[in-house]
Amino acid sequence: MEGTKRSNIQTGMLVNIVLKQDQRSGKLTEGVVKNILTKASIHPHGIKVRLESGLIGRVKKIIGDRE
Repeated sequence: MEGTKRSNIQTGMLVNIVLKQDQRSGKLTEGVVKNILTKASIHPHGIKVRLESGLIGRVKKIIGDRE
C-alpha cells in the first residue's frame, strides 16, 4: 500500500518513510507511526508522519501493523 492517502495510515503502523535529507537518494527508514502530521486527505509525495523514534518523513510504503 502506498502512503499518499491519509486514510490508509494509522498510529502504531509499521511504515517506510523517506527523510528530508534522503529525498534525493530515496533511502528509506523503517519505523512505527507515532503521529500523523499532514492534515490533507491526500498528498502526492506521501503523508508526513513522526515515528516513535522521533524522526519525521513522508510515508513511501505501508508495511502493516506492528508485530
